[in-house]
Amino acid sequence: MRPLRYSINITLDGCCHHEAGLPPDEESMRYWTAQMERADALLFGRVTYEMMESAWRKPATGAWPDWMDEWEIPFAEAMDRAKKYVVSSTLSGVDWNAELVQGDLGSAIQRLKEQPGEGLWVGGVTLPLALADLGLIDEYEFVVQPVLAGHGPTLLAGLRERIQLELVDRHEFQSGAVAVRYRPTQIPPPGQVSDG
Repeated sequence: MRPLRYSINITLDGCCHHEAGLPPDEESMRYWTAQMERADALLFGRVTYEMMESAWRKPATGAWPDWMDEWEIPFAEAMDRAKKYVVSSTLSGVDWNAELVQGDLGSAIQRLKEQPGEGLWVGGVTLPLALADLGLIDEYEFVVQPVLAGHGPTLLAGLRERIQLELVDRHEFQSGAVAVRYRPTQIPPPGQVSDG
């Protein structure tokens, strides 16, 4: 079974807006590239898929844009070539090496997890909340930025039930950011959320 990892940048006060933390630097881009390359496929909701596509899809010219620094290209190439699954009830189709996931979320994601491989990687805000509520996330990876944003959206706002986690890894960046990885201490069966 492939584990599902939720990875995201957050500020010290929990803001998970993609522009709230530190600007990407060479060290953090190397880190995210390595993490993404460990996954068999990326899982996005519609909003995150469209945001990632607009930023990281290789132009039809075959050349990366001039605004992109040389150290961003490995991340861009990893994102561009990665297999992607897009969860959406509003899109009628996707491309960019992507496949649309529709129907019952819990069943669809469980089927993806049951396929052989190293793992799945999910990003974004809304989809991971639904997956956490269903008990489908096997690992949480947060790159905590040394920033107080003072606004939202906040990480996993609206989570139905508290999830107890145990630390499995930690990595400090020169910028002061810290990557932490956690696993749930108990993973409820898929689709079951206790009312306790």
